[in-house]
Amino acid sequence: MALVINDRVKVTSTTTGTGAFALGVAQTGFESFATGIGNNNTTYYTIFNQGTTEWEVGLGTLDATSANLTRTTVISSSNSDAAVNFTGGTKDVFCTLPASKAVYLDSTDTPVGAASNGFAVAMAIAL
Repeated sequence: MALVINDRVKVTSTTTGTGAFALGVAQTGFESFATGIGNNNTTYYTIFNQGTTEWEVGLGTLDATSANLTRTTVISSSNSDAAVNFTGGTKDVFCTLPASKAVYLDSTDTPVGAASNGFAVAMAIAL
């Protein structure tokens, strides 16, 4: 199992509740989780219930067929950063990179972001 992040991975789901999400087919112009992330891998995800204020960002784990996404760790959500008990409707489920996990360079090429201190230390050791 590896952490995989990929661009343009998006499906829909009609799953309700707080459990694993059954993943539908890829939306037009996007890849499925099976193609873009791969069986048994983890990825950062966003789930948004269309037409509502329900949303969740987290780390999820795909099953052996990439048909289901287990919501392993919720990072942020419309439910005070806890797992959302999703109601009926169509949900967009897509791969994302949460801001709290990003490290990027500012205009002077200095690492910034939530994890930049550890990144800068690791880069200094590596150099």
